[in-house]
Amino acid sequence: MGKLDDALRFHETALSLRAQRQQLIASNIANADTPNYKARDIDFGKALEGALSRTSHAPSGMVKTAPNHLGPANAANPGESPLLYRGVVQGSVDGNTVDMDTERNQFTDNAVRYEAGLTLISAQIKSLLTAIQG
Repeated sequence: MGKLDDALRFHETALSLRAQRQQLIASNIANADTPNYKARDIDFGKALEGALSRTSHAPSGMVKTAPNHLGPANAANPGESPLLYRGVVQGSVDGNTVDMDTERNQFTDNAVRYEAGLTLISAQIKSLLTAIQG
């Protein structure tokens, strides 16, 4: 099972980050008319690199036996990535930094890349099934 996990880890992590980014962009769109709202995003490349390095070095011997137990001090959730503020494209009187054209483009781009990731992982699983079944 370890080899199977290793084979699918990259796509699992990438899809998880894409889903997180999609929620951020949707939140930006939903708050387009909120005064002083600052558009947020993540640097996908750096977040993916960080998440993959954390999952490959994750301590396997420690298991939390209760939800209120603390994990190791250096262990981070692979899905967590630093939130960044999106740069101001066009200033507004109310202090809102959401540019709807940018958000729509980012939303669509991220959705297409998410679908591509699903297609790739589906093909990888089909290939593994073919290898197993002979």
